[in-house]
Amino acid sequence: MLSGRLVPRLVSMTGRVCSSRPSAGSGTIGPVEAAIRAKLEQALSPEVLELRNESGGHAVPPGSETHFRVAVVSSRFEGLSPLQRHRLVHAALSEELAGPVHALAIQARTPAQWRENPQLDTSPPCLGGNKKTRGIP
Repeated sequence: MLSGRLVPRLVSMTGRVCSSRPSAGSGTIGPVEAAIRAKLEQALSPEVLELRNESGGHAVPPGSETHFRVAVVSSRFEGLSPLQRHRLVHAALSEELAGPVHALAIQARTPAQWRENPQLDTSPPCLGGNKKTRGIP
């Protein structure tokens, strides 16, 4: 499911599927990740919510919660464009996006779309630093 790694999987009483992969090496879910999960659950009632803290792959201190990837599968997305779906996610997470979260990759799909391709995409490796330190104009 997530790059061949074991992922804790939770199935709620309503039959919705949720999974998380805590930041590398921590083994725990931090407060920002927990807030993201709770807010998306409340706002979108997703059938599937997969959340990945990708902060460990970036030039941030260990234990950071700044870079996330999320797959949200909700019937609320039916009939909406990708932009409208992303706006719903951004609205639910406005506090986190204004503060601790630097990057959020979003896969917002309908249940039918998820059944066709039930995988969370992977992010490219972080190059670290910035354009000046990498010699890019």
